[in-house]
Amino acid sequence: MLGSLKKRRLRKAALAALLAWMMPGCVRDRADVFYLGKEQRNTYKAHATELSYPNVADTPPPQVTGTAPPHTILETDEIPIRDISLAETIQIGLANSQVLRTAGAFLTPTNPLLAVPNVIPSTLDPAIQETGVLFGNRGVEAALSAFDAQVNASVITGKNEVYQNSPFVTNSGVLNSDATAFNASLSKIFANGGSISVNHNVNYLGSNQLNQLYPSTYAGNVGIEYQLPLLAGSGTEFTRIAGPIGQSFGGLTGVSQGVIIARINNDISIADFDFALRVLVRDIEDAYWNLYQAYRNYHTAVTAKDSSLLTWRIADLQLQGGVRTRAEVAQARDQYFGTEAASLNARSNIFSAEIRLRRLIGLAANDGTTLRPLDEPVSAQLIPDWYACLTEALTERVELRRQKWNLKSLELQLVAAKSLVQPRLDFISGYQINGFGDNLAGGSVQGAPNNFYGSIGEADQTGWNLGVQFNWNIGFRSALAQVRNYELRISKAQLVLQEQEKEISAELAVSFQELARAYNTAETNMNRLIAARENVKYLEPNIREGTVLLDELLRAQLRQAEAEVAYYTSLVDYNKALNDLQYRKGTILRHNAIFMAEGPWCPEAYLDAQRIADERNHARETDKLEAIPEPFSTQAPVGGVFFTNPEAAPGFAPTPAAELADPQAAMDLPPRKVDGDDIQN
Repeated sequence: MLGSLKKRRLRKAALAALLAWMMPGCVRDRADVFYLGKEQRNTYKAHATELSYPNVADTPPPQVTGTAPPHTILETDEIPIRDISLAETIQIGLANSQVLRTAGAFLTPTNPLLAVPNVIPSTLDPAIQETGVLFGNRGVEAALSAFDAQVNASVITGKNEVYQNSPFVTNSGVLNSDATAFNASLSKIFANGGSISVNHNVNYLGSNQLNQLYPSTYAGNVGIEYQLPLLAGSGTEFTRIAGPIGQSFGGLTGVSQGVIIARINNDISIADFDFALRVLVRDIEDAYWNLYQAYRNYHTAVTAKDSSLLTWRIADLQLQGGVRTRAEVAQARDQYFGTEAASLNARSNIFSAEIRLRRLIGLAANDGTTLRPLDEPVSAQLIPDWYACLTEALTERVELRRQKWNLKSLELQLVAAKSLVQPRLDFISGYQINGFGDNLAGGSVQGAPNNFYGSIGEADQTGWNLGVQFNWNIGFRSALAQVRNYELRISKAQLVLQEQEKEISAELAVSFQELARAYNTAETNMNRLIAARENVKYLEPNIREGTVLLDELLRAQLRQAEAEVAYYTSLVDYNKALNDLQYRKGTILRHNAIFMAEGPWCPEAYLDAQRIADERNHARETDKLEAIPEPFSTQAPVGGVFFTNPEAAPGFAPTPAAELADPQAAMDLPPRKVDGDDIQN
């Protein structure tokens, strides 16, 4: 006994010494510390926060690494011209738009592509939503996983030795116990919210305790349990909206974890991608016409520069002959340098507009060529029907489709929330077959239950239970607040939907006004251009004869250049207005023959879908079946647009269309095409 006491004291002393050595205040002086390596002061860090870089190996795309320096007005070498049509431009843009870009964000400090890249739309967004697993962002597969069968199993073994203060427990005074517990279950949740579980338990116990039938025994059971909600959270409708009530976590998950809500979230993600795609197509076409206008402005600027140079030379010759004054020659020289500066700016604008177009369609900043629009802008007047366009806008605009999906989601969640404004009453039942024996599966003793699985097979020892489980949150304060919250959110969503329809109507009205303004302005500027060219045409002979002041010709040349720029600016505005009309109507993708389709599935999915389709195709039709709950989606827009204005009645004919005369044909002008050398001048 004394020896044990000394050992305990030695252990305590050693533990106290170890703790004292580990205490910071008891560390030896650093002068007594020796290191094996050579001292390197640059490894010392006097701060915890510093600028660092992620260990990410990135390979820039070939559009970045393979690009040449951008084109500038300093270049003197000939630049190859690549004529490109609008259809080809859009096709290239779609092929290179895994991440969708916008024109308005370029060169802005808050460009979302650089500032908040996580919100940039891409072709992967629908798939990301489809595979979401987090609460509030679950995809269909994650929502369906709630109905997957679950297998749980465990095996735990152990041994225990305990002194017994009784001679009647064991012969040695020490109770030895060997125990092993095996538990297994197979459970599944059904679409109506009910759950079933098949359980199997085996408990082994071996002991040296006296007065036992067997020194070691196997006891356990095989059972089945079933639980079904009867009030709150009951039924298929609640489960498909909110998910199984048995897996909810109160205010954390809410009633938005069901398969239908996940499917609607996928549709909303597709609508977001659809919207971004429409914006991209609109921006590409606008950028295409902006580049066309830049080329036109450059052609006008070069023509004005050449005319100014010719006028200056004529004036200089007339000065030597005494016909012109030095002031007139200086004025001609001033105008020449002004037009030369304008041509340089116009040439630079071509390069800037081309960079913007290249960015939108995913091409390198400089691939050795310069893009030039091949298509001519539309000059025929379009007078669309207001009511037909408004009907298309209210039907095809993706923003309305997205808001309606949001509204439908809230309406379904309200149905599920109302189900929770009642007590929780669950039907519970169970049945089990008990087993017991000294052996697990073999061996027998006459007249004794010596085989565990044999006793289960005989099913002589059974048990069952049947009843209900009741839970009542008196007052339903949280559930009623949730219902009221969804009612308010639905009211807001309906108001927002109405305001969106008003907004779309106003946008379409402005598009109509812009369409009429651009065409009539182009028509007026065409007449102005014809008049300005006639003015220059009839002044030039008089200038050569010296009968008219040089100032009149110089001003006429400037007016001609301004009229030509104004005409093509109006014509480009008209084509951009046509593009905007298609966008405001929601038909811009269909107008450009662009349709969305999902990527390929695995071959097994197509075989499974074909099997289900064959089953439905060979089914017998009946009018006695009713969809409960009602379908939450359709293959076509629901409802219609009904106008109260009498002009919207059938038979109302719009004004016939007209067409702009070609000013080049009227004046017998040279074609628009710019030679490859012109861009170098």
